[in-house]
Amino acid sequence: MKSEFAQINRRFVERYEKIDDSEEFWRYMSKPLRPSFRVNTLKANVEDVVRSLSDRFKLEPIPWCKEGFFSDKEVGGTIEHQIGVIFSQEASSMIPAIVLDPKPRMLVLDMCASPGGKTTQIAQYMRNEGCIIANDVKYDRINILISNLQRCGVTIARVTMKDGRFFKRFKNTFDRVLIDAPCSNVGMIRKNYRYLKMWSLREVYSLSMLQKELVMAGYRALKPNGIMVYSTCTLDPLENEEVIDYLLSNTDAKLLEIDLPVNRTEPITEFEGKVYDEEVRKCLRIHPQDNDTEGFFIAKITKPE
Repeated sequence: MKSEFAQINRRFVERYEKIDDSEEFWRYMSKPLRPSFRVNTLKANVEDVVRSLSDRFKLEPIPWCKEGFFSDKEVGGTIEHQIGVIFSQEASSMIPAIVLDPKPRMLVLDMCASPGGKTTQIAQYMRNEGCIIANDVKYDRINILISNLQRCGVTIARVTMKDGRFFKRFKNTFDRVLIDAPCSNVGMIRKNYRYLKMWSLREVYSLSMLQKELVMAGYRALKPNGIMVYSTCTLDPLENEEVIDYLLSNTDAKLLEIDLPVNRTEPITEFEGKVYDEEVRKCLRIHPQDNDTEGFFIAKITKPE
């Protein structure tokens, strides 16, 4: 299995041999991703939707998301998806919004919001009360975001098109900040091998620099006692633990434990000669074999008074 990956992108294999060279990792990276979706409680209740879909699909509850389900088939073609009663979303990507713990009437910044899966999830937890600044940086991504917000009945989002670093000017403003950062998308290789072909170490270094700037901007915009979540769908320490280590080294940020029924891999505290703050052990690192999902990384951060 690893040899198949090497034929497509040898440098990727050389890199990930340092991160997780277990047989299970390469086996699960080679498996197709299981379909999953989330019920949009702004439009329907979970029990009614499950009852309707169970006639056509074999469903399995996702342990960490009470509105989430694995399915034996894709649900994107259903009428329920077309009218926004359900949202096709990868199971591990449901975790950041859960960890963010948004409440009604809060002011929330979703810094890198498109295509909108996490934004719509945040809105349903807020019961469409409050305000979400749903931001993205590119025009074509904004169109997709707006379409999904409209389809899911989200009325509290205000869509902006800014570089995420723009928000550093809003010091101590937001109750919650989500940075689902642009990344090298290794978690999505199970969905499409084009992410394997596109991967390059040069891009990882470039993204790491951008991610550090985004997390610093988001932290500055966060209110004291607020919660910020930093997440990626990739597994390279330069885009994950190193970014969080950089935040801890340059601010008074504190990490919080993530208590969810999720199988996890131990966070990386040393990589290529760099030693990271021991606090990064509180982050959630998910490899594909842990829960048969995308690879994912999540950090839960707060700002002291």
